[in-house]
Amino acid sequence: MSFFKKLIKGKKEEGKVVTAEVKKTKLEEICGDDKEVYEALKDTMFLDPRKLLTSIKEAAENAKKFEKAKDLIRARTNYEIAGGLAIWEGNVKKVIEFFNEVQKLSGKNYPILKIPEKAVAKAQEYYKKYLI
Repeated sequence: MSFFKKLIKGKKEEGKVVTAEVKKTKLEEICGDDKEVYEALKDTMFLDPRKLLTSIKEAAENAKKFEKAKDLIRARTNYEIAGGLAIWEGNVKKVIEFFNEVQKLSGKNYPILKIPEKAVAKAQEYYKKYLI
């Protein structure tokens, strides 16, 4: 029995501390020390919106259609897509509009609504550096 325990556990190396270097994402690099902007963008922006097969107009129309039909999950999802595309376009007004709708439907607070101009500016910086 002891043999199997050693086999499973492997060797113990006493006194050694292993530390892993955590590499920052490209978004974290762009945001730097501004955690507020990073938190606002990490769950709202698309890192590569060029891969989406829908337009901001189509996503907004679908969101309204689903909201009328009381399909709130699909409505919220489409508003999030529209909001992410508004970030890509740099349209702060639309970002506020769409994420206010998402917040209303989900009850979840979206940090991007506290600093939309600053967040959209950082997102544009990201897009210019890595996508354009």
